[in-house]
Amino acid sequence: MKSLLLYLLFLVVLISCQEKVSPDSISKINGYWEIQEVQLPDGQKKEYTINETIDYIEWNGKTGFRKKVKPQLDGKYLINNESEEIEIFDSSGTFYIRYQTNYAKWTETFVTLSDSVLILKNKQNLEYHYKRFKPISIQ
Repeated sequence: MKSLLLYLLFLVVLISCQEKVSPDSISKINGYWEIQEVQLPDGQKKEYTINETIDYIEWNGKTGFRKKVKPQLDGKYLINNESEEIEIFDSSGTFYIRYQTNYAKWTETFVTLSDSVLILKNKQNLEYHYKRFKPISIQ
């Protein structure tokens, strides 16, 4: 019983330490994000240690886009013409990001958004954990 109470206390502390997404913090989504891991509904994790592509997100307060880019050793990025339109909205205090391409539409829920961490969850309960990308420049 005591271990159950400690576990519940740990969960409460862990959840309360996550930075809540607010209208003021939503602009932190802008920039380059690198996937770290995907947490599956059963608790298993798929870790990404090396990423050839990262996500660039640009949002202007109403709409924006997400684009896959390839960082280069000189600090520049290779890009293509493919992107996903995004819309960010609030519904009863929970923030969502809606994506749209010519082929599909889907929505994810913001779990955490800070200067350095982004966690999104889709309707299949997959959690996508991103960290702010820091470019490597070798010249």
